[in-house]
Amino acid sequence: MASTSAEIIAFLLTISGWVLVSSTLPTDYWKVSTIDGTVITTATFWANLWKTCVTDSTGVSNCKDFPSMLALDGYIQACRGLMISAVCLGFFGAVFGLVGMKCTKVGGSDQTKAKIACLAGLIFILSGLCSMTSCSLYANRITSEFFDPTFVAQKYELGAALFIGWAGASLCIIGGSIFCFSIAENSNSPRRGYAYNGATSVMSSRTKVHNGVPDKTPPKHFDKNAYV
Repeated sequence: MASTSAEIIAFLLTISGWVLVSSTLPTDYWKVSTIDGTVITTATFWANLWKTCVTDSTGVSNCKDFPSMLALDGYIQACRGLMISAVCLGFFGAVFGLVGMKCTKVGGSDQTKAKIACLAGLIFILSGLCSMTSCSLYANRITSEFFDPTFVAQKYELGAALFIGWAGASLCIIGGSIFCFSIAENSNSPRRGYAYNGATSVMSSRTKVHNGVPDKTPPKHFDKNAYV
């Protein structure tokens, strides 16, 4: 029962993390222009993995998609690949997680389902690591440019999408680890053994009863009128 509850909690955590990671991919605000040292802000620049945009003081936004994938910076291409891999791995992990949970009726025996659940946990951990690496790589580029005194172009700060990606990756890793522990709990569960002693006859059972339990029936005394 405890293992089933742990698997349900792990599945909810991993699904929530996968949803957060999937929502991070199309989110606009991966990086936002900083206002540090600026007295008057006339426009706000922001970008994600697919486009860069600018919003003026009237609230009008103009966006421009990246014209060429091969002309992009290497870190953006790496972040794209890692995030897409994280979303795909999370999908397959959810399928294996449903099959491997004890509360479902598919997947075979308990040992087979435990192995499938462990596989789902490994897939979710890998998905979380991909998302964590992607967000950390993007954030490292932003912070390195921000604190570089020789960088004279537009500086940016961390956007909300990065924090959502980190949160989703953490949930995937935690839930995947719980899934992996389910196979250890299943292998350590005690098994009951039953010994077969053979069929006993009625006479032998009666003999065991008479030999094991003393007869406490009081003796009967008969008088001479009983035989008349």
